[in-house]
Amino acid sequence: RITGSLHMTIQTAVLIETLTALGADVRWATCNIFSTQDHAAAAIAATGVPVFAIKGESLADYWDYVGSIFDWGTETANIILDDGGDATMFALWGAKLEAGATFGEPENEEEVEFQRALKAFVKARPGYLTETVKNLKGVSEETTTGVHRLYEIAKKGELPFPAINVNDSVTKSKFDNLYGCKESLVDAIRRATDVMLAGKVACVAGFGDVGKGSAQSLRNGGARVMVTEIDPICALQAAMEGFEVVTMEDAVKRADIFCTATGNADVITAEHMMAMKPNAIVCNIGHFDSEIQIAALSNYKWTEVKPGTDIVEFPDGNQIIILAKGRLVNLGCATGHPSFVMSASFTNQVLAQIELFTNPDQYQNQVYVLPKHLDEKVAMLHLEKLGVKLTKLSEKQAGYIGVSTDGPFKPDHYRY
Repeated sequence: RITGSLHMTIQTAVLIETLTALGADVRWATCNIFSTQDHAAAAIAATGVPVFAIKGESLADYWDYVGSIFDWGTETANIILDDGGDATMFALWGAKLEAGATFGEPENEEEVEFQRALKAFVKARPGYLTETVKNLKGVSEETTTGVHRLYEIAKKGELPFPAINVNDSVTKSKFDNLYGCKESLVDAIRRATDVMLAGKVACVAGFGDVGKGSAQSLRNGGARVMVTEIDPICALQAAMEGFEVVTMEDAVKRADIFCTATGNADVITAEHMMAMKPNAIVCNIGHFDSEIQIAALSNYKWTEVKPGTDIVEFPDGNQIIILAKGRLVNLGCATGHPSFVMSASFTNQVLAQIELFTNPDQYQNQVYVLPKHLDEKVAMLHLEKLGVKLTKLSEKQAGYIGVSTDGPFKPDHYRY
């Protein structure tokens, strides 16, 4: 009984079909208010799978839908498939509330709705989320942000079930995060604005896997790209890839397009946006909308050009263009990554779900990554489609480098 929280796209529809074909019962919600493709949600709902997702849903509906995917009637979920950690946090906080914990003061609209929805669920079904957490065999987590949350919980010794970090499978982070963003970022900006990228100056905040793909995406579109970084290693990588590494304070005076990819908060502030050039385009490709201070712009004049594209006017008359209200631009303004690269990510998810469900005794309440041989298997499954012919090691060659002829071919510490 899988409680799933992940962008309800056509690619996710195939993931759900795969899980149900393998015998799972599934309840599904999206993990982002703008990312649902309504035709995909409708197609899956038509198969009998309960789906709670509409493109452009309110935050109130979003958190109510998270509650709905946990409501299995007389039974409970026994495994979570998560993207960003919202479903996991809902279950864990629900159990805490039922044990007598209380919330702190909400700091933003998201927290207001989260607390409201969870209190309502606990009131309607007292003790149910405690029972759910007890019955959960684990969670498989899709994205960098959700994995970070899991490690923080595990560090405190508060993780009540095993977790598999799907994000750090090589065939996820080095493909979805990198090559996926390389194609989907520019697609989203073009669909949202119809702007010509060639000759523009762009700034990418963050040069992790997502930032690397995003910077390449903009460069391939003909933009001159700057990067901001806090990490000296990533900054050096960016510089040696030929990108100019600057601070955001420098970038706001020069760039026409801004994209955040840090997984952090307040990367682009209201003050930054007020100092930008007229009609600068501001977007985010990190999981949450905390990277850009959107709430700080609420008192200024907003004009919706079309869904996902807004003009914000400041008191001095300067205007900037905000995409997807600071949420994931590639899913809010376009259709996300291409199917092929998502196939690699979701193959990892299916393997993680099978592993957690069939071998629960092999895992303690910690965060794990999938073993190397499964990572290589995911890659192997995708080679034929691209016409790749793999060279086979001889026994002598395998012995020389100390591996099996069938793999794994690299040690766990190898950086691809």
